[in-house]
Amino acid sequence: MKRYFPFFVILVILALTFIFPSVEYDKSVKSNFNTGDIAWMLMSTALVLIMTPGLAFFYGGMVNKKNVISTMLQSIVCMVIITVMWGIFGFSLAFGDSIGGVIGNPSTFFMMKGMLGNASWKAAPTIPLLLFAMYQLKFAIITPALITGAFAERIRFNSYIIFLVLFSIFIFSPLAHATWHPDGVLAKLGVLDFAGGTVVHMSAGWAALASALFLKSRNEANHSPARITYVMIGTGLLWFGWFGFNAGSAFGANHLAVTALATSTTASAAAGVTWIFFDMLRGRKPSAMGTCIGAVVGLVAITPAAGFVSVPHSLAIGIISAVVSNLVVEWRTRTTIDDTLDVFPCHGVGGMVGMLLTGVFASQSVNPANTTGEGLFFGHTHLFLIQLMALVATSIFSFFGSVILLKVTDMISPLRVSKEDEVLGLDISQHGEKL
Repeated sequence: MKRYFPFFVILVILALTFIFPSVEYDKSVKSNFNTGDIAWMLMSTALVLIMTPGLAFFYGGMVNKKNVISTMLQSIVCMVIITVMWGIFGFSLAFGDSIGGVIGNPSTFFMMKGMLGNASWKAAPTIPLLLFAMYQLKFAIITPALITGAFAERIRFNSYIIFLVLFSIFIFSPLAHATWHPDGVLAKLGVLDFAGGTVVHMSAGWAALASALFLKSRNEANHSPARITYVMIGTGLLWFGWFGFNAGSAFGANHLAVTALATSTTASAAAGVTWIFFDMLRGRKPSAMGTCIGAVVGLVAITPAAGFVSVPHSLAIGIISAVVSNLVVEWRTRTTIDDTLDVFPCHGVGGMVGMLLTGVFASQSVNPANTTGEGLFFGHTHLFLIQLMALVATSIFSFFGSVILLKVTDMISPLRVSKEDEVLGLDISQHGEKL
């Protein structure tokens, strides 16, 4: 029965395409669209998509040679699975009519109904609603892909697909709705998350920690990276795509997009440099791996703050996040936690540092749309406490929610591969392919 279930799902999706045909163009709604904003958001949507192949290279280069294909595919498959889900009901769960401020009504945009014509999103009135949906889709794609670095080299592919679907529905969508929907509980409290510090990085980081604890350590002692050159290529693609991730979250070609692009650039560079020097200070050699990881940590940390802080403060965010994440990586190596590619120290911790420092450095002179208030640096405590509350709530929800989903997945289909398959390598045992 399990063998034929995927075919049944495909048949259901095919049937839905006939039941819900394209909605007619509604000419009654007046358009406020700006062609410059549309052009920038089309570009940003493409930029964010390239981050997922970039992540595939970034992770693929870090694992053992016999697991490269498997690790990269775990990122790439998100592009096909999540896209189909998003078009049917995923966008509705994240941005549909609010149910209690925690989830959207799945019927609101079911099968992308109401997307044609001049419809737009409240926070992005100058671009079509369909473009907004396609842009947000790319965030939904990369979030579960980030988790895969934690359980690389030991998870069954079929079980991963189940967890991927469950995480997207029960963790990502509620967080996206609560944070970015005008009626979301966190949005109403005034939580600032410009591009996904909580929704993307913290949720993925805490899910990664839960996964590493649940699947336990790998059996093999040889953990040497297969291709450090892949890691460097992946870093370049991630950094390039991150401009769409952060600057695109301005939803237009405007000064806020420029600010987010500038702060993203400087935070990443500062974190990369800091990681190198901090390694040297602690008696290690400057490495390509460390430089790349540091740069990515800086991008993670600036994500919630990109459109709320100044360039000088973005440098501080990059420096602080690199030091904290570096220390957490070192702490993790002394424990029995086998977070294969240090997803929690980089994305979980990096996201938390970024959220807190948004509460420290956010300035209304940078972004007047920030109605919550100035940061702690300017003598105000309210915003910092709001950010701290969001950090705690997101951490608890993401970690314990992921533990439950992992247990449910394991009951449906065992998560961990056999010892023999792990020794053989997931490329061969799961996919019948090899480099």
